[in-house]
Amino acid sequence: MSAEIVRLALAEDVGAGDITTEACVPADRRARGRFLAREAMVAAGLEVLGELFDELTLRKRNGDTCAEGDVIAEVEGLARLLLTRERVALNFLQRLSGVATLAHRFADAVAGTGCRVIDTRKTTPGLRVLEKAAVAAGGATNHRMGLYDAILIKNNHIAAAGGVRSAIERARAASAFPIEIEVRTREELREALTCGAAHLLLDNLNPAEAADWVREIAGRAKIELSGGITLESVRAYAETGADFVSSGAITHSARAMDISFRLELA
Repeated sequence: MSAEIVRLALAEDVGAGDITTEACVPADRRARGRFLAREAMVAAGLEVLGELFDELTLRKRNGDTCAEGDVIAEVEGLARLLLTRERVALNFLQRLSGVATLAHRFADAVAGTGCRVIDTRKTTPGLRVLEKAAVAAGGATNHRMGLYDAILIKNNHIAAAGGVRSAIERARAASAFPIEIEVRTREELREALTCGAAHLLLDNLNPAEAADWVREIAGRAKIELSGGITLESVRAYAETGADFVSSGAITHSARAMDISFRLELA
């Protein structure tokens, strides 16, 4: 999967050719380069470097912490190739290390609560596999990969199906996949529990409300909390007794990490 993503990224950036590098750099000149962390971070996306460079030495692995100045990886080869692929490599490393670093901060924030932080489908189109791998590298947990590997009945599904009971019963009859259902009111909650729902999504509650709902559920179903959960608020949600908290921010709002590439002649 990463090979195709890298191919598309190179096609987008290089097009018919790197005219600057080809104009300035002799075709037979060799060089070496180092990818350097310029701030503290969790490294991710290193699998992409193997698709871009043949002569590669990894100094860090996905999930490793980096301090400012740490060497993440070293590459060697024709200078033209290193220069042409530098930006694509950095774009992947910076983006994916940003996701891993934010995931790590979320996971650290709930440590000791027994609650796990999970990701969502709010990912960059085309990069979901890599971004979810970065989430896992950071220490958070992957939710479903897409629409095809688990059933998550949300409010619009409930409306289209004709209610909570109808949605659950139809899903059970049609598929053996695990079922999670979103409930927005106490009435929907009680109906879902009556139907034997084993996994509930509670959306857009504040921590006090969530704790009250968790007490009513009383262990009868697994509980995921979602909706505007931030790094600052995630521990309060985790302390409600929920099994999971999900945050789209881990992937849709992660800041790219500061990583540089330093090249020298071989």
